[in-house]
Amino acid sequence: MTVWHLRRGDELLGTITITDGDFPWLSGRFAPEPGFAEFAPLFAEELALLESEDWEAWEAAYDRISGQLTLVAPDGPVAEFLLHVQGDEAWFRWSDEPFDQD
Repeated sequence: MTVWHLRRGDELLGTITITDGDFPWLSGRFAPEPGFAEFAPLFAEELALLESEDWEAWEAAYDRISGQLTLVAPDGPVAEFLLHVQGDEAWFRWSDEPFDQD
């Protein structure tokens, strides 16, 4: 199984064991570490904003996530990612290059 890591600096916040893929999205089982508790409310907020389609507020919330955290593939950190975490589930897309901002 492929395992990805969610980190803040050197601190491991959780692991994602990939269970499914539907390009460009991957999904899997999320196993949080104690430090993730600080970010759990932020992930809940970004999902609620996504569902409400409040794009400006969602972008601001997600910037707080992506500005502090790193998603690490089995072969190293990725340049850009869009990650959602809900309970023990995570789904994300990623890129070795920054996403197009247009």
